[in-house]
Amino acid sequence: MERNLKPTGLVNLLFALAAAGVGTFIARATASYTDEVVGVFLGLGFLVALFSYFQMRMEAREKLEKLELDELAKSARNTALFEATDAEAFPARRAREQFERWLVPAFCIVLLVLQAAAAWWLGKQVLNPEAREVRASLPMMAAFFGFLFFLQFLPGRYSVNVARLEGQRLLQPAGSYLLLGAYLCLLAAAGNVAIHFGHSKADLFMARALCVILTLAAVENLFALILEIYRPRVRGQAARVLYESRLVGLLGQPESVFTTAAHALDYQFGFKVSETWFFQFLQKAFLWLLLIQAGLLWLSTSFVFIEPEEQAILERCGKPAEGRPVLDPGFHVKFPWPIDSVYRFQTHRVQTFTVGVVTKEDDHGAAPESTIVWTKSHYKEEFNLPVANKEQDSASNTNAAGEKSAPPANLVTASVPVQYQIKDIVAWARNHANPNELLERLATREVVRHLVSVDFFDFMSVGRQKSADSLRANIQKAADQEQLGAEILFVGLQDVHPPVSVAEAFEAVIGAEQTRAAKILTAEGEAARMSAMAAGEAQKVQDTARSFEVRRVAEAGAIAGQFQHQMAAFEAAPTVYPQRLYLQTFAKAIAKSRKYIIATTNAQEMIQLNLEDKIREDLLNLEIPAKK
Repeated sequence: MERNLKPTGLVNLLFALAAAGVGTFIARATASYTDEVVGVFLGLGFLVALFSYFQMRMEAREKLEKLELDELAKSARNTALFEATDAEAFPARRAREQFERWLVPAFCIVLLVLQAAAAWWLGKQVLNPEAREVRASLPMMAAFFGFLFFLQFLPGRYSVNVARLEGQRLLQPAGSYLLLGAYLCLLAAAGNVAIHFGHSKADLFMARALCVILTLAAVENLFALILEIYRPRVRGQAARVLYESRLVGLLGQPESVFTTAAHALDYQFGFKVSETWFFQFLQKAFLWLLLIQAGLLWLSTSFVFIEPEEQAILERCGKPAEGRPVLDPGFHVKFPWPIDSVYRFQTHRVQTFTVGVVTKEDDHGAAPESTIVWTKSHYKEEFNLPVANKEQDSASNTNAAGEKSAPPANLVTASVPVQYQIKDIVAWARNHANPNELLERLATREVVRHLVSVDFFDFMSVGRQKSADSLRANIQKAADQEQLGAEILFVGLQDVHPPVSVAEAFEAVIGAEQTRAAKILTAEGEAARMSAMAAGEAQKVQDTARSFEVRRVAEAGAIAGQFQHQMAAFEAAPTVYPQRLYLQTFAKAIAKSRKYIIATTNAQEMIQLNLEDKIREDLLNLEIPAKK
């Protein structure tokens, strides 16, 4: 007698619902990324169990309908009832066919969208993790996950065994998700324990691996939908459940790799691929082929390719290889791992780190800002470095005992890029465990030492190049003392400014000082201009007085000389000279007056003279133009 699947499907649905609800609650209560990804898998398992349960109900209705019609066919004498069409006589089968034709692909598409969206959202979080606050007891949450393991493992194992032994294909998808969910709950419990003991990176790595599996499941679902279109249809052969994931089944039952592959090939090609000689040979010789491949992979570690900008250290059994401890760029042969090990270093490449700031993760390759202001931070984190100020009043630098104290210090933010190149690879690799970090710490120490020995304003203005040269020499000296084997190529000073929190006040003070200096210079220029104008005006008055003096003296001398000559002329012609002088004076007096000459002396007519100024004739004889 054929087993009724509905009770088993309902049990799977209830257990999947409980696991998804509890898993989601735990994921919200902990700070584990693994819990979030596991919660997504449990939610997807619940959806698959729910959909498969509805499909089970439809197939159960179809079987019941067939039994009822068979009973009616045996007992009824009139067979006209069974001469109707299939759609009329078998409505349950028709509904099941429409369900498998339309709703099953639609559910697979919805499942694909959910898998892709969850993979994208969770992948973005695990690739850029943030600090999270733990809001629950992690050991207790791990215990809850252990309970979820037993809650899912037993029904999942029962379902997949029934599906395998009795051919109940609709139990396979939910059973596979239950088994996978059980194993993932153990993994989530391990992640919670790791976070509890301070190993949060392990939880992050597990979450990333689960995101990759979720992405692969989405890709598998996509290819299954595409291949379903081109699958050969064989009459009488039951179609594979489209939303059944072979990847989930493989992860839930890792012991059935070849069985799953054989079923997939048989279903896809429409004939027994698993019975071919090649597949049988592959199944028998798989272990040997795997060992041969692993051996070839192990032997491939004997070949080393060093890139043009690299050099490598060759170690044999943990010690420098005699004869050739350093490998130059090119192809090399060595003993396979772990006998010989190669450690690569970019010795021909100029490397850079920055002291004083922590750059943003997305700064590499980004376009530089067109405008840089002091009041805005341009890095992820900026450090305030002390700088001496030697321009303070000497009175403020004297303590109570009258002794000279240390000059007051200001704070400055500076981005100090340091470029270096590895010159001695052996010293760089062997003298220190972490030479990069040591060199950064040495550079930071030298920068702090240098800043407390220079003047604040001199460092920010004209002394920047001198400070950069001094820093490069000091960092090189410190690196040589530690035998780092590195050459400091360049030390720069950029983005030197007061801290962002006080930059606006500093700009206000500097602006006020510049305004004061501008006003002083303007006043001095105005004073120079007024002094020059006053001196010029005084010189002008003096020159005018001197010219007036010279003119008056010259006029007096001329008048005196003219008088002497007039006396001589009067004595020579006492009658003519006065008359002539009178006429000359009269002519000068009436030179600008209008004159009328009357030549007739015996006329009797009355002459009236109009002595008014005559109006100009051009004003009296105006011509008015005619209108056009």
